[in-house]
Amino acid sequence: MTGIDRAAAAQQALDGYPSGPDAPQVALANATALLPEAQSVVLVEGISDQIALEVLAARQGIDLPSTGAVILPIGGAQAAFTYLSMLGPQGRDLPLAGLCDADAAETFRRALLRADMAAPAATGLTGTGFHVCHRDLEDELIRAAGVDTMLAVIEAQGELGSFHTMQKQPQWRGRDTADQLHRFLRSRATRGQRYARLLIEAIEPGQAPDPLLAVLAGLPHLRPAP
Repeated sequence: MTGIDRAAAAQQALDGYPSGPDAPQVALANATALLPEAQSVVLVEGISDQIALEVLAARQGIDLPSTGAVILPIGGAQAAFTYLSMLGPQGRDLPLAGLCDADAAETFRRALLRADMAAPAATGLTGTGFHVCHRDLEDELIRAAGVDTMLAVIEAQGELGSFHTMQKQPQWRGRDTADQLHRFLRSRATRGQRYARLLIEAIEPGQAPDPLLAVLAGLPHLRPAP
């Protein structure tokens, strides 16, 4: 696959989502514009999480716009309380759910407590409607897809050579392939965003990562698209 072909494949994978330096701000602004009509909101840390949930919902036959469910990429766990207080019991009192990386779980727990959405004695995020990736989204996707499917998707994107080059770097040589794939996905923001869509599309909807399935299963007002 030529460089032009790779660029076209990358652009196609990001179709419908912003890219570039301002992508987080644009994605947040686009989702925020939907909030006045929202009936429920899912808070996620970034665009990759948004893409994965929206693509998975579509694969499950869920029409998010018609249900009034909005996936809101807040730009990191540090912003959680701002949106929880705005949209939760202290604000609009909407049904809320969420998805976060393992290292952000404590930040979300504290934000939920401040927003009157968790009991002080709650263990982690259990019972809050917020779900934690085992490590992060990329780790969940790699484990759900498996190494062979991952490599096939990377090859289809024309990036297998780039991955093999990374594997030969001294710090990654001889490491577990899943760890190498994790580093590959996280080496560029747009790469993680692209593969969030591609990997959700490559696996059966029921085999998607448990935290993503749990978020969608817990949302009210969901119904299959007509």
